Amino acid sequence: MTCKAMFLEASVILPILLLAPVDTAIGEAIAASRCRPPLEPWTQVELYFGRGFGADAVVSEEAFERFLSKVVTPLFPAGLSVVDVAGQFRDREGRLIREPTKLLILLVPDAADVAPDVETIAKAYKERFDHQSVLHAEQPVCVAFR
Repeated sequence: MTCKAMFLEASVILPILLLAPVDTAIGEAIAASRCRPPLEPWTQVELYFGRGFGADAVVSEEAFERFLSKVVTPLFPAGLSVVDVAGQFRDREGRLIREPTKLLILLVPDAADVAPDVETIAKAYKERFDHQSVLHAEQPVCVAFR
């Protein structure tokens, strides 16, 4: 193989490897290697709930609190955090949509164990408030309860 061919092959493969998602086990191993005692590797699960509802209406604070107490808290009684954020996205027609958003943060020792519960929460929100999607993100973190 010529140098030029190797360069072309590398220039095609390397960006693909860099953009490939990191396997969860690899991410957890990286977090574990970076967690200094007494910190332990866990996963931070984030769910973003857009509160837009129709034209200018929003899912009210009271409606979200009922959802939180009836659906989320029973699944995660040990604790969770909710933060108000300003969300925005482009709709299918390319319009910029801004809406108040609730960010649910869950810190869990094993994301795979809670995956069905996370899916239950997202599905319930979409059904209850007639939403197309709930943004779900996960990342390895180091935690300690002091």
